[in-house]
Parts: sequence; C-alpha cells; structure tokens
Amino acid sequence: MTKPISPALAPAGSAPDPARASTPRTTAAGPKMDGISWAMLLTLSLLWGGSFFFTEVALRDLPPFTLVLARVALASVILWLVIAVRRIALPTSRPIWISFMVMGLLNNLLPFSLIVWSQTYIASGLAAILNATTPLFTLMIAHIATDNEKLSSRKVIGVVTGFIGVLIVTGIPAFDGLGQAKDIIGNEDLSLATIAPFAVLIAAISYGCAAIFGRRFKNTPPLVTAAGQTTASSLMLVPIVCLVDAPWTLPVPGLPTWLAVAGIASISTALAYLLYFKLLGRAGASNLALVTFLIPISAILLGFCFLGESLGTNDIAGMLAIGLGLAIIDGRPLSWLRKTLLSPKSATGA
Repeated sequence: MTKPISPALAPAGSAPDPARASTPRTTAAGPKMDGISWAMLLTLSLLWGGSFFFTEVALRDLPPFTLVLARVALASVILWLVIAVRRIALPTSRPIWISFMVMGLLNNLLPFSLIVWSQTYIASGLAAILNATTPLFTLMIAHIATDNEKLSSRKVIGVVTGFIGVLIVTGIPAFDGLGQAKDIIGNEDLSLATIAPFAVLIAAISYGCAAIFGRRFKNTPPLVTAAGQTTASSLMLVPIVCLVDAPWTLPVPGLPTWLAVAGIASISTALAYLLYFKLLGRAGASNLALVTFLIPISAILLGFCFLGESLGTNDIAGMLAIGLGLAIIDGRPLSWLRKTLLSPKSATGA
C-alpha cells in the first residue's frame, strides 16, 4: 500500500496534492469543519437515520443480536467485494489487524450489544437521549487523549445546546421510560432495569473511544478500515448469537426482512462506515461525534417525507436548538452575524 507523502518529504516545487489542499485547516482547538465536511456529516446522519426504518422491519422476524450480526457480516462482504474489484492493496502488518479488532469491539460489538440489551428494560426515547451524550464524552476523551482536539468554551456551549435540542426532539417524558419498564418486568429484574441506562452511557463512551482510536487509520484506505472493522465485529458476534439467539431454530424470514437486512447492511453500514472514516480523517473525532445530534432529525424528516408522519412543535423547536448548537460549534454563522451587526454600515443605519 502506497502511503501519502508528508509535506516534509515532498519534493521541492512539486504541485500541491488536491486531496490535501481540500482538507479543512486545523487550529489549536482541532480541525475546522468546512462546507464539504458539513455535507458529509449530514449525509452520514441520513444513512444512520435510515437504519431505523430497516431495523423496524427486520426485527419482526429476527432477534436483535442476529440482526446485528447479519448487518455487519453482510456489510463486510460488500466492502470486501468492492476492495477486490478496485484492487486496493491490503495492509500486511499484524498490529493494524489487531487494531481492526479493537475498532470492531469499540465501534460495533460493545455499543450495539449494550444498547440492544438496555432497550429491553428502558424506553427507546430514553436510550436515544442517553446515546446523544456521545459528543460530550468524545470532547472530554479527545481533550485528554489528543494534542489537537482540546476543549474550548464554544465547543462546550455548542454541544450542550445541541444536547438540549435532542431532549426537546425526543421528549422529556422519555425519562418516564425507566419507570414504565420497571412496572412491566416486575421486581425480580428491578436491579437490571436500574443499571440499563448506564449501559447506554457506556455505549456512548465506547463510541467516543472508537472515534479517538480510529484516528490511527488515517493512512489506511477508508474502505479497508471499514471492512476490517465490520469483519472483526462479525467474528466476535458469532459465538454471542449462537449462545443467545440460536438462529438455526428460527423460522425463515420473509422477503421484507431480507430487503431490510440488505438495506441496513449496504446503505446504513457499508456506505455509512466508508463515509465515517473519511470524515474522521478530515474533521476529527469531536466533530464526527456531532452526527449523534443529527440522527434523530434525520429519522423524523424521513418519517415525515416517506411515512406520512407529522411534525410536532417539539420536533421543530428541537431541530432549531440542534441547528443553533451546530452553528455555535462551527463558529462561522455567528462570526458573520457579529460582523454584520457591528459593521460601520449597520451602526450608522446606511
């Protein structure tokens, strides 16, 4: 595999690398988001937001862990086929393949399993709120573990504002989901219901760690990184699925389920993770984690456009709050507004 030439090793007078020239600039607080990065983030939120449609259909015939395994296993097959067609060279060092295992654990196996398990005890709305803490944890982890993604007051204010937006969209009553679950499952599983929210928080921390850990793949083609991660998580999921779901005893799924699995594997996993690793290398872990705020919006808008679902006042208010939080983090809209309002023409009323 050919590695990109670093600026220090580039021959004098050579033409600039177009890919490198299009990379957003980096400041002491971390990589800056440019228009392309924001477009990639929005697209990624749509790909992951669409997974709710596929999951709702597939869960009618498949248990959760079997669905997760089908999702990542089929995605890995698709990615390896693309790699073979494009004849992309594969890394040969053992450490990078071990890193794929760690990435599969942090980004797939651990968070997927914890969130699926927790939703058997708590409402999905509460799980969505707790999962939206991912950017908060990522900011803290990046501040400790990196040299170029440090905390700033603007980032903190923006992330907190975006999190408030998620609370509004999801609905504060979602916090009643834990109490409702306790009433349903009875006292014998009360302790498990109590720790279920913490399982989602651990999943959010795992996503944050994965975003930081994934920075080491910047010299590896995103296709290879995505394929390595999904393959590793598939191998680790096989014994879990055999022990928990015993899929060989399940009835054969219908055509809608097969189509849903194909959709969630190809669109919401294979394509999404290809974009994920490209955006991670371009914009950094802290900015990548912001996709968690946009996923609820994407799911709501997709439901409005394709399923005829209505938009409530809380949906619109939450979207505006999330948009404000992202604008604060980006900085450019507020900077433009400040310059416009404080310009001499504005001050004189010209």
